[in-house]
Amino acid sequence: MGTPAVFGVTGALTGLMGVAAGAFAAHALRGALRPELLQAFETGARYQLIHALALVVVALALERPSGSRALVVAGWCFTAGQTLFGGSLYLLALTGAPAWGAITPLGGLGYMAGWIALGFGLLRRGADATA
Repeated sequence: MGTPAVFGVTGALTGLMGVAAGAFAAHALRGALRPELLQAFETGARYQLIHALALVVVALALERPSGSRALVVAGWCFTAGQTLFGGSLYLLALTGAPAWGAITPLGGLGYMAGWIALGFGLLRRGADATA
């Protein structure tokens, strides 16, 4: 499986997981968790869904000729962000252990680096197209 397919499949699977996590929060966790922990869980699900779509965008951009290395970096940054940001918020909410919250900013940095790399990759593709 090539790199575009890896990011496309990862985006699809994490999108599915984000929908499931949101439904789980709305139906099973509401009333079972303190409001701030439920909010943390829902934040993880929301960011997971947004970045699942970002991974699909990366996959589609890589399918075109002259796919930039920055796009590959973006895909891996989004994947790391999903794992660290969403994963730590889910664990924080479900365990109540505040130590998991210390990992969340690392995932946020992964997301931000992914958006920067995506921007550079798309800019590079645009420059290649006009040359």
